[in-house]
Amino acid sequence: MSLAVQIRQHGGPEELALVDLTVGAPGPGEVLIRHHAIGLNFIDVYHRTGLYPLSLPAGIGMEAAGVVQAVGAGVTHLAPGDRAVYASMPPGSYCEMRVLPAQCVCRLPDAIGFDTGAAMMLKGLTAQYLLKKTRPVEGLQAGDHVLFHAAAGGVGLIACQWAKALGLQLIGTAGSDAKCRLALDNGAAHAINYCREDFAARVREITGGKGVKVVYDSVGKDTWEKSLECLRPLGLMASFGNASGPVAPFAPGLLGAKGSLYVTRQTLFTHIATRASVQAMAEDLFAVVASGQVRVHIDQRYPLAEVQQAHRDLEARKTTGSTILTP
Repeated sequence: MSLAVQIRQHGGPEELALVDLTVGAPGPGEVLIRHHAIGLNFIDVYHRTGLYPLSLPAGIGMEAAGVVQAVGAGVTHLAPGDRAVYASMPPGSYCEMRVLPAQCVCRLPDAIGFDTGAAMMLKGLTAQYLLKKTRPVEGLQAGDHVLFHAAAGGVGLIACQWAKALGLQLIGTAGSDAKCRLALDNGAAHAINYCREDFAARVREITGGKGVKVVYDSVGKDTWEKSLECLRPLGLMASFGNASGPVAPFAPGLLGAKGSLYVTRQTLFTHIATRASVQAMAEDLFAVVASGQVRVHIDQRYPLAEVQQAHRDLEARKTTGSTILTP
């Protein structure tokens, strides 16, 4: 048996219920993992509310770290006793132990602890595909300006440090002066408190009126229009989340009027669709963390039994960096 969090209907944090579930043996291509730490992410909120609907009742949670207990037929990259970490579909990481597809599960290097592994995998792989793969048509070179919203969040703090390591001038936005200081302390070249500054005007000032080559936006509705104003001609608007709600439909002609802009909506699971791509991206992440160029901030910890409060704090933007649940 495994203690697990389940949602029986979409709604608020009160819909997160603790239950006991029977855990079977892994089938072909699957792995059984006992968790030591579990990651909390905003996509979990989307699953709970139904913005990304699930077939109910459903598990919830996308990342965790632990120890492999058993592997199914055909699994060759993992063995019982291995330290392991993952960001993976289907949801269900909010539990003590689970069976899941082995494709996205990677061996966790000894130099990286379970808490760090659980806190960094989904967020770190997201930062990896954004900075390394989601690039404007003219490319990115050292010294280029990029705009990154929610820079003091879990993805944002990793991106601030990684962008600095790549020589990029990251302009981060956040909702308080304290969060702006956190972004600056982690490598952002500039930070803008969008609650008291017009971030589009400030970006133009920072870039001498040129604008940025790319905007990385997980906020959505509240930042969309002004983000387009921040882009230079041929710039890229890279949406990868909807923390403030989904972006409203818009006329494609708007992109031409603002400088022949590009728009993309990215998801991590497109990038980790094969075992080879998962492993390559994970090794890139492990290397930058092990080198010390990126430090994963775990600023909140909650027992699994307090998962409802963890979701309330996340939605109220009371959290910074990464958050983990402990089974």
